[in-house]
Amino acid sequence: MIEDWGYELAVFWSSFLAATLLPGGSEVVVALASAESKSPAILILLLATVGNTLGGMTSYLIGRVLPNRREKPQVALERVQRYGAPVLLLSWVPLVGDPLCVAAGWLRVNWVWALVYMAVGKGVRYAFIIWLV
Repeated sequence: MIEDWGYELAVFWSSFLAATLLPGGSEVVVALASAESKSPAILILLLATVGNTLGGMTSYLIGRVLPNRREKPQVALERVQRYGAPVLLLSWVPLVGDPLCVAAGWLRVNWVWALVYMAVGKGVRYAFIIWLV
């Protein structure tokens, strides 16, 4: 049974890890799974979006528990302070998204809105990747 979920598990975990502060990407895994897996594209999309959003919320949580220090991710903080939770629509952008998620947590952006905007941004990106395949 578990071997039937190989692509799906790979999609979820690669998407989760790609959204944390760890280096890595999930686009190739999502594209491969949508091309090779017997699962419907909507399942691949949901697994990638949920995994990536949970990874982003992990970064948000890291920012939330960081003590108030002088060294701050200045650019990300300025963006989140200026635009609020909607800036998290860009949480999928490489090199930009992770600091935005951490800054949102550090600034105590409402976690529900953070979750919603992250999920929408990440879902649209994965839908586009699946559509391309």
